[in-house]
Amino acid sequence: MPDRRLFTQRAGWEALRTGFRWDIPRRFNIAQACCEDWAAVAPDRVAVIHRHADGRRETWTYGQLKRASDALAGALAARGVARGDRVAVLLAQHPAVLVTHFAAMKLGAVSLPLFTLFGEDALRYRLSDSGAAAIVTDAATLPRVMALAPELPGLSTIITTGAARAPVLGFDDLISGPPLRASADTAAEDPAVMIYTSGTTGDPKGVLHAHRFLFGHLPCMELSQGFFPQAGDVGWTPADWAWIGGLMDMAIPCLYYGVPLVSHRFARFDPEAALRLMAEERVSNAFIPPTALRLMRQAVPPAGLRLRAIGSGGEALGANLLDWGRETLGCPINEFYGQTEANLVVAACDGLMERVPGAMGLPVPGHEVTLRDAKGEVGTGEVGEVCVLAPDPVMFLEYWNKPEATAKKLVDGWLRTGDLATRDAGGQITFHARDDDVITSAGYRIGPVEIEQALARHPDVVMAAVVGEPDPVRTEIVVAHVVLRDGADWSGMEEALQALVREKVSAHCVPRRVVRADSLPMTATGKIMRRALRTGR
Repeated sequence: MPDRRLFTQRAGWEALRTGFRWDIPRRFNIAQACCEDWAAVAPDRVAVIHRHADGRRETWTYGQLKRASDALAGALAARGVARGDRVAVLLAQHPAVLVTHFAAMKLGAVSLPLFTLFGEDALRYRLSDSGAAAIVTDAATLPRVMALAPELPGLSTIITTGAARAPVLGFDDLISGPPLRASADTAAEDPAVMIYTSGTTGDPKGVLHAHRFLFGHLPCMELSQGFFPQAGDVGWTPADWAWIGGLMDMAIPCLYYGVPLVSHRFARFDPEAALRLMAEERVSNAFIPPTALRLMRQAVPPAGLRLRAIGSGGEALGANLLDWGRETLGCPINEFYGQTEANLVVAACDGLMERVPGAMGLPVPGHEVTLRDAKGEVGTGEVGEVCVLAPDPVMFLEYWNKPEATAKKLVDGWLRTGDLATRDAGGQITFHARDDDVITSAGYRIGPVEIEQALARHPDVVMAAVVGEPDPVRTEIVVAHVVLRDGADWSGMEEALQALVREKVSAHCVPRRVVRADSLPMTATGKIMRRALRTGR
């Protein structure tokens, strides 16, 4: 297999950007690149290491992935699933997830990852809106699917990895059946995957991506993971593969590069167990969301960790987490930025640039990113909306059945993220707020992130979220919600945290109220839902 790395020579960030050129073939299929190609030259190469809940260890080779996905594709085709149809994947981390994605792609169909913790309303919306023709699920989630089936006449094929009774089909039986006669010949621009947004601002939208969006993820993947891959690398993420972070920030790129991928389902994230798993499987590279990192920081790492790099994104990290990564885990935590519509377009990487605590970093090679307002590009230190120049390989094709929303997202050749940020003299971008998270208080426009980072500096604060609440005099006041470590004393805490914000940020940003919380509302991807904490707004 030829060396697939984009960056084989180490250089400074600007040199990497200047010398970078996209080379995307006109005809391309993710399943071909991540399964077929490896199976042809190294069928016995380990693709996935699955750790069952009871500790059993199961390996899947590229040859096994090919045979299983060929057979599942043949079974789906025999039941009428064709090019362009949507195939839902309602499974937790397991090789069956990858088999289903590849089977759909071999048909020229569109795979539709769905989160296993979705309730009936969330599943109904996504299955109905997408018009899914088939679904692969498991025994735990099957009852929810069957309850919805009468409302979804287009959902003609239901498959489960557990015991199956007609009309439900058994996954294990199907992957032992006859293979697909021939895979679909797809263009790089043909639809491949549809991932629904988490719905933090309005109804979830189906974000339709082309096969070429895999290429769009690779520059950031290679650089944020320490010039990935290196000999002996092993990848893992606790993020569910139903979301773009888990699927495209680690799982699919690992298979593209031939790097063994660890899969394991945590019914509830356990920081000690996560660290132990990484040590036992000799994980070198991981994508770990900030919430999980903050929980892991409370645990004692076991002997045997061999991490080279951790990528993280979704919320700002702060200096304390970066220092903990270097000092305790022995590796950098490299922050990056993107969203479902255009992922991994900004990154901060140790050794390639100055690390500015709290900053997301610089535009990744191959992606043109700037900050704009209604008048155009904003200057140094000014707040603007993060915008990505179109076209871009990582950029979505459209919102499913929502042409007006698509047109609103892409304006004058720029994809508008809806995220506000500032840029320093060195070009590094620091997240400021979502458009709808900005707090207007006494004439000031205040972003919550800086305040949250300051609060997180306190040794007893595990997590913090800052929101605005209506006030008749100030328009809004700043209110902080904090989760403390077990055993922490609340006495005097409000005053201490207010003093910390005054010292680290500014007097006008000091929370007028600090609320102790047992937990904070989160999206399924681990982002804090500030809107759920607001009152009267």
